[in-house]
Amino acid sequence: MPMEPTPFRHHNPAGPVYRRGWVDEAVAAIEADQCRTADTHLIRLIVPALSGIDIYLKDESTHPTGSLKHRLARSLFLYALCNGHIREGTPVVEASSGSTAVSEAYFAQMIGVPFYAVMPRTTSAEKIAAIEHYGGNCHLIDDGRALYAEAAALATRLNGHYMDQFTFAERATDWRGNNNIAESIFTQLQGEPRPLPDWIAMGAGTGGTSATIGRYLRYRQYPTRLCVADVEHSAFFDCFRTQDRSHVCERPSLIEGVGRPRCEPSFVPGVVDRMMKIPDVATIAAMNVLSRRLRRSVGGSTGTNFLALCRIASEMRSAGQAGSLVTLICDSGERYRQTYYDPAWLKARGLDPAPFEIALSSFLDTAQPLALAVEDVVNPQSPRSVA
Repeated sequence: MPMEPTPFRHHNPAGPVYRRGWVDEAVAAIEADQCRTADTHLIRLIVPALSGIDIYLKDESTHPTGSLKHRLARSLFLYALCNGHIREGTPVVEASSGSTAVSEAYFAQMIGVPFYAVMPRTTSAEKIAAIEHYGGNCHLIDDGRALYAEAAALATRLNGHYMDQFTFAERATDWRGNNNIAESIFTQLQGEPRPLPDWIAMGAGTGGTSATIGRYLRYRQYPTRLCVADVEHSAFFDCFRTQDRSHVCERPSLIEGVGRPRCEPSFVPGVVDRMMKIPDVATIAAMNVLSRRLRRSVGGSTGTNFLALCRIASEMRSAGQAGSLVTLICDSGERYRQTYYDPAWLKARGLDPAPFEIALSSFLDTAQPLALAVEDVVNPQSPRSVA
């Protein structure tokens, strides 16, 4: 049974109050926060064995709330405020596996509205602590399949607003520019030897970031292609492969932040050029390998991204192609000390990343082909699809 949320100190029992001046102040506060925050770094990963193939990592872990979801949360709050969904005193509710809720709790605290995160009970303790640090309430449920319904029901009970990141992620962000993540990447690449990357590789949680990047590539008429890496126990890959949005997956994804049990409304298959399905154990191996090379830990979803990028790099190397590749560091590994970085946790789930780490390290050290079989499909309708 779900836990009943604890009362929030800012909650107004009489219901939200409409005051245009408060909305103006809230938008100004969020915009001021963005002005204070420098853009995230674009790191070049030096891999001597891959001479001619430049690898870049957009480090989203440096946002104030520590993840890629900071951008999404900011956009969702501005969207809800400017559409009249959030008023003074409006309780905000979100369905989340963790990182989005951390970021939304930050913005809710900033503008003084109560925040409730409906999350699976399996969400890492570190993420729960971060949400509570920003004044949010964690509403934990046992059945992840009930996440959406419980969030909507809780918002109704509180006379609040259900943010619904999985529906509104793709429309809340201005994909034409306005310093979105795609525009930021291309601006930062301007002084590089190969400023137009061959591929951008990334995972999908809501699908909003891949929609933003894919649309921006088409809007700017760039030749760059978009590869989305999915994980086990997720519906996105089968949705893309069959062009059927009805696919569902009964088991939840093991990799937090990516993969969903249904094809979320914000996932836009038509802007994706290629998808891979990465085994969980290979994701964790790639997370470990990249963490050692960066000399700091990254999260699991970053491992998914990095492995997809390395597979593309291996193909380019085998074909004698030069170019540049970009992927994302979604968050820090500090949030996963009790899960992906815990040997006991891995052993309990029958996961041994060591053989995959050896294979990936060998590729990065010698440029020998990366021997890793993954499910892979190209969008036949994409004008930039590959053979």
